[in-house]
Amino acid sequence: MPPRRTELAAFLRSRRARITPADVGMPPGLRRRTPGLRREEVAQLAGVGVTWYTWLEQGRPINASVQVLDAVGRVLQFDVTEREHLYRLAGVPFVRQDVSDAEVVGDEVQGILDALDPLPAVVYSARYDVQASNAAYRDIWPATSFIPRSERNVLLKLFTVPECCSTMVNSEEELPRMVGQLRASYGRHVGEPAWESFIARLIHESPEFAQMWARGDVASPGSRLKLFRHASVGLLSLTLVSLAIDGMAEHRMIVYTPGDEESRAQIERLRALEDPMIGCPVHGRRVSQIVADRAAGAAREAWEQEDPARSR
Repeated sequence: MPPRRTELAAFLRSRRARITPADVGMPPGLRRRTPGLRREEVAQLAGVGVTWYTWLEQGRPINASVQVLDAVGRVLQFDVTEREHLYRLAGVPFVRQDVSDAEVVGDEVQGILDALDPLPAVVYSARYDVQASNAAYRDIWPATSFIPRSERNVLLKLFTVPECCSTMVNSEEELPRMVGQLRASYGRHVGEPAWESFIARLIHESPEFAQMWARGDVASPGSRLKLFRHASVGLLSLTLVSLAIDGMAEHRMIVYTPGDEESRAQIERLRALEDPMIGCPVHGRRVSQIVADRAAGAAREAWEQEDPARSR
């Protein structure tokens, strides 16, 4: 069997083993000896033949369309990085496309996020990828609205921005806890390319993260107080509540409640601003300026791609 097909078989088996019947709204049934879903259950939920899926998971040389791979990825609850890995192993070109939050988490979960407004709420993956959010969350952290989805990661932002530009005030307490939660989740993904490359990137870009990671501490989700400093309105005291989501394995819905009346008033002031600042007083810029600069950069990149000689 070609190495790529061997890796595809192992990848699909490991992904199937981590999804329980409850994660996809199915009863557990009796005498389940298979960890996670059975092959026939994946095939049924994805709308493909059992024999075809079995052959795909066995690494046999069969053709797989984009639509079928997407269906399998939805059942196994792949994120964008895992979908790209699946495509590459199956020998199918992968094109990153902008998708809405509702397409990532589903209309029901997005509806709950929106209904929680004016409380800021967000869905994180186990790696702290921002999967979906509501308007209140985006008003406090507006970069979520315009950076590429592949870069919407809370840990990357917290560990790679200059310390003066970090919004988190009690970082000495919070960052070790977040790294501990990441390590606890990593135990279920050791050796997976998406996870290994993510951890390697953080270690390479942040000596602080590398030190925390080397300690080997683990932590579990829980409610706590977080302190943030916003360039436009000052200090925000927010109580965090972390909630599990049925049907979305290894994802959490995080809801923030103002810790005091002053923070509640500050959030209302912030949401009334037409063009708030992002960053610290030294490096901060208006949201409109950042969006304009990113649009100009994207336009230039597209212009250079039309004729590579232009970039010389």
